[in-house]
Amino acid sequence: MTHPSPEHDQQVFNQHRNLLFSVAYRILGTVADAEDAVQDAWIKWSATGRSQVADPKAYLARIVSNLALERLRSTRHQRETYVGPWLPEPILTSGDTADDLTNAESVSMAMLVVLETLSPLERAVFVLREVFDFSHAEIAEAVERSEAAVRQAAHRAREHVRARRPRFTVDRSRQRDVTGRFLAAATGGDINTLMELLSPDVTLWTDGGGKVRQALRPVVGAQTVAAWFAAIGKVTYQGVEPADMNAELVEINGGPGMVFSGSGRVIATVTFDFDADGRITAIHNVANPDKLQAITDRTTRDVGMP
Repeated sequence: MTHPSPEHDQQVFNQHRNLLFSVAYRILGTVADAEDAVQDAWIKWSATGRSQVADPKAYLARIVSNLALERLRSTRHQRETYVGPWLPEPILTSGDTADDLTNAESVSMAMLVVLETLSPLERAVFVLREVFDFSHAEIAEAVERSEAAVRQAAHRAREHVRARRPRFTVDRSRQRDVTGRFLAAATGGDINTLMELLSPDVTLWTDGGGKVRQALRPVVGAQTVAAWFAAIGKVTYQGVEPADMNAELVEINGGPGMVFSGSGRVIATVTFDFDADGRITAIHNVANPDKLQAITDRTTRDVGMP
């Protein structure tokens, strides 16, 4: 009987690497932890007798889900004691992600923030069931629970997400247009245009992680949020003068976003959530330097469906 060579093992693993990262990132919300889970999956995969594995893709997805779930449980405490709001780590995504609405929604900052409010088990089950369409039986094997427990967790998670995350389909080009107008208005200090683009009860969440000065509580209301952004073109931010601040439109987490950089480093990312009329209802601003590595590296990720 011939055994697969190490090169073949690596080839099979690489074939599914994007899928594994996509699963782990949605369960964990951080790039480094997701990469670690993928790396640990590789170690387990290379130590297994692959002749026993009938379906490598399902097997690897199960391994990485389980590893991500364990990791999420162990990082839970750090997130609960975090300084200010804890936001997911932003990633640059490819246009393919944004073109598939369900896919883009499942990796959006707003969705990942909602997933943070689930228990680790509910989160893993929701991601595997709703995003990757695993059967309850497959998920039960992955998370080492009974099928009945998985069905229950899936139901709870779905209800929870539905209550906190109404589905709006806002035209992609409209989103890009609003993001572009917002960027121009913010850098030009045009408070009136900013007010037009914002929903009256817009909420701004800023994550500095205690490393840089940011609002420790959500900033609510169009007037206050508009004033906060209109200052970008006038005020020194994190030691960078307005004239040295560079802002660009990019695709972040499956939707249009902005990256601010200056003095040779990425300073912050900004992403939006929209209502049915295309007005901005929530803004997620990540400025913790520890969470900007993936943006700094300029790694564009394919987190689409396999």
